[in-house]
Amino acid sequence: MQIERPNVTLIAGVDEVGRGPLVGDVVTAAVILNPNKPIAGLADSKKLTDKKRQLLATEIKEKALCYAIGRCSPSEIDELNILQATMLAMSRAVEALSTVPEFVFVDGNRLPELAMPAQAVVKGDSLVAEISAASILAKVARDDEMIELDARYPQYGFAGHKGYPTKAHFAALEQYGAIDEHRKSFKPVQRVLALSGKE
Repeated sequence: MQIERPNVTLIAGVDEVGRGPLVGDVVTAAVILNPNKPIAGLADSKKLTDKKRQLLATEIKEKALCYAIGRCSPSEIDELNILQATMLAMSRAVEALSTVPEFVFVDGNRLPELAMPAQAVVKGDSLVAEISAASILAKVARDDEMIELDARYPQYGFAGHKGYPTKAHFAALEQYGAIDEHRKSFKPVQRVLALSGKE
């Protein structure tokens, strides 16, 4: 599928990581690539190995015209819901760019509130280089945060499952309860809190 690109110079791509996990921020990235410094191998971050993602993230940061990370905290997710929190985190990433884009490609089928023209692209992380770059930066940023959280709470295994609802994560939740970084509005976390009487 060919995406029609607008006839402007400063095009940003935006993507999110972390809508599904039970813990931590939803993390977004916005990237404006430099057409004079192409980056080989950009792809949907989920299709890359961890090592390849790390290498590409470093290259993106070195070569892009600018990039920024946006986020919404677990308490904001609980207050807004995950979809609205994701949209807000995307807006924050675009607003944090040091250069204002003329146009924004957003991964998915919805657009956050932005001050410039934008287009939502389903499977954009595979179709638009700027979104691929954003997906890589967001994924690396969130994975790094899960590794930091794992160092503080090793019993939960966050470095392995990255906060996603796995059997190991459910078992840890039931054994140790929820931590402040857990999303209290997500049903598996609600269930554990209800059982422990901590709602």
